[in-house]
Amino acid sequence: MRWVALFAFLMWMTVAVSPVDAADRWETLQAIHWVENPNNSPTPGAHGELGAYQFRRTTWFSYTRKPFEYARERAHADEVAVMHYEWLKRGFEKSGMEATPYLIALAWSAGLNAALGGRAPRVSHNYATRVTNIVESLKLRTAQSGQE
Repeated sequence: MRWVALFAFLMWMTVAVSPVDAADRWETLQAIHWVENPNNSPTPGAHGELGAYQFRRTTWFSYTRKPFEYARERAHADEVAVMHYEWLKRGFEKSGMEATPYLIALAWSAGLNAALGGRAPRVSHNYATRVTNIVESLKLRTAQSGQE
């Protein structure tokens, strides 16, 4: 039921975004959540990251004035995740690149400039591969459930 609420929220946030783009965004953000914090641990990460998407304080405050501790609450984290995803997507598109789940995940891990400049470390490429594999699995599951 929680996934239905998340999907409904993300679909609601899709002003001027096609249904295909919205589905890609939802699947990518879901995959990032599963890689970052699959058990929804409230404990901060090694660098103080919080929440489902393991936001760093600076990233969080790039999008909201809400207290950083709100990153632990899924509704607030989802809101910021959508904004961050869209910012990364626009960054790739401005550079003439398609914002694939792989590139979004790469930038989520290494930063947009590192992803655009080909300077992302191997660990970020491994992260992006894991996220992409989950996205593909989610797409396959969605396609299979639509056939039943």
